[in-house]
Amino acid sequence: MGIRDEPLRRIREIENAVIPLPDGGHLAARIWLPADAESSPVPALLEYLPYRKRDGTAVRDEPNHRYLAGHGYACLRVDLRGTGESDGLLRDEYLAQELEDADAAFAWIAAQRWCTGGVGMFGNSWGGFNALMVAARRPPALKAIITSCSTDDRYADDMHYAGGCLLTDMFDWGAAFLTFLARPPDPVLVGDGWRETWFERLEGLHNPVEDWLRHPWRDEFWRHGSVCENYDAIGCPVFAVGGWLDGYSNAVPRLLAGLSVPRLGLVGPWAHAYPHLGVPGPAFDFLGESVRWWDHWLKGIETGIMDEPMYRAWMPDGLPAMPFYETTEGRWVAERSWPSPRLRRRRLWLTDGRLEAEPRSAGPVQWASPQLTGAASGEWCPFGTAGRGPEFPGDQREDDDRSLVFDAAPLEERLEIFGAPIAHLVASVDRPSARLAVRLCDVAPDGTSTRVTYGVLDVSHRSGHERPEAITPGAPITFELRLNDVAYAFLPGHRLRLALSTTYWPMVWPSPEAVTLTLLPGGTLELPVRPPSSDDEGLVVPGPAKAGPPAATTPLQPGLWERTVDLDAMAGRVTISNVADAGLTRLDAIGMTIGSRAEDRYMIREGDPLSARCESRRTVRMERPGWQIRLEVSLAASSTGQAYRLMSDLEAFENGESVFRRGWDAEIARDRA
Repeated sequence: MGIRDEPLRRIREIENAVIPLPDGGHLAARIWLPADAESSPVPALLEYLPYRKRDGTAVRDEPNHRYLAGHGYACLRVDLRGTGESDGLLRDEYLAQELEDADAAFAWIAAQRWCTGGVGMFGNSWGGFNALMVAARRPPALKAIITSCSTDDRYADDMHYAGGCLLTDMFDWGAAFLTFLARPPDPVLVGDGWRETWFERLEGLHNPVEDWLRHPWRDEFWRHGSVCENYDAIGCPVFAVGGWLDGYSNAVPRLLAGLSVPRLGLVGPWAHAYPHLGVPGPAFDFLGESVRWWDHWLKGIETGIMDEPMYRAWMPDGLPAMPFYETTEGRWVAERSWPSPRLRRRRLWLTDGRLEAEPRSAGPVQWASPQLTGAASGEWCPFGTAGRGPEFPGDQREDDDRSLVFDAAPLEERLEIFGAPIAHLVASVDRPSARLAVRLCDVAPDGTSTRVTYGVLDVSHRSGHERPEAITPGAPITFELRLNDVAYAFLPGHRLRLALSTTYWPMVWPSPEAVTLTLLPGGTLELPVRPPSSDDEGLVVPGPAKAGPPAATTPLQPGLWERTVDLDAMAGRVTISNVADAGLTRLDAIGMTIGSRAEDRYMIREGDPLSARCESRRTVRMERPGWQIRLEVSLAASSTGQAYRLMSDLEAFENGESVFRRGWDAEIARDRA
């Protein structure tokens, strides 16, 4: 494997270091480093987030950073401007100020006595996003990055839009984001000025969801920070990591195909988390693999990491048709380059409810999906419970019954796909605004239906997201819909199913009017078939997962994670509710108790797409004896045929008393290309 079996070095921790900024402000950092680093300097590793080093990510940071520090690195967990103990204000995601501050942080880190001058950057989600963005700026000290569960394209693959469709994840993430913008620094670290800083943040609050809604196309707002605009801007090696259940996994193959620097890709079965923490399993020794990567690029040690195939991925032997499961069956596979020249494209024709190997004559088929279609979709990105609750797609049979389906004959032998299936369609719609969801499912002999992959499209975005094209009702349109990248093994006796629907609630906000699709002859499904490879036989994947000692915590109140679907048959209304309650936990090292609760409700009435409504509530608690902070956020989204209505409210409590409240009420025009 190439991982050196060396004793872990003794670690020194700096609880709250101050990184000065050119404008006179500062960033706050927690640092783990070898005790002798000032006399024997080491490379540094930076993780740069808005989620609060002191409490928000402390339980994850402690074992991760301590492990890496023990292998000879100075590890810094830095709070973004306006979060944690860093000063200033944060107003939105990935702004230019965030990236400029990162440049200053790199210069400061490289100049420290304990640093060799070489720095790596890594992160999951937000930290993976800004690792790519900072790499495109090429700070001199940056030598390599690891980006996990992130994207190269902020419009195409983030929780705001997909295929030009508005994702409801925008609203629940927006509610959560407001709580991060409004939290105070810790008085123990910043002293009596904590309250003044807190009120500066509260008074400076801006609701970024309004901005996201005002940019429904791929304009400059989204191009900023999207490294796909110029892959060649990135000059350092990139290790891109994702999970098949994560909403961002498409970025890994795109980065491998688009970058010209040394690069590796890894996609496992898990959801939105680092691989060694991800669910479902099997787990992956991500920190050990990270040491191989950093040792190679920051220390010049030959670890064998770059002898690995470019792209390693988990190939499941089918998946349970269940909204939650702990682990999966399958094996790791690899390709030495991407796109792989070994893959073969297999075409199946959509004919009279069947997927056929040869084209057959068929007539047009009309279909209008009920507004309830999509109830089994799960979450666009299972980040709310980090794989601890029922957020995965469940049995698809009810959604299949509400969709136009095409079934293949039962397989006589195993079929493996790796890459992005593509639906090539000829169709018309009867309304000037239309959404389309296409799902590829695995139907077992007992009839259960597992969603393998899917794609959604606002049909006006069929030729691109920069300049949507008007839809002429009734006019035939030829277009393709690319499904999400996937690796999957269909087993003998199982059937492939392609399901098309004109709604996909609650993942996708519906069209203003109910839509009827007319599918015309000539449609096909293109599959990326992967033949067997001898490389798979000798593929060694690190495991079990390792980490440093866990942070000391005391559970005080258990958590709760649940998802319910309630159907009012008389009213024709469905309500889907998610609860993610983290309970209460005391962080023993700092004597702080933290807790959070998230509640999301999605409501729609059959036959009335304008009845769609999302409601999100967030509660956050931070407590010590004599100091209690509580934040409560609510957000409600609805729409007419012409506009979205977004109502938000934030209230802050100190020692049980309300000390601040702000509301927002915005009407924002809908995109009517």
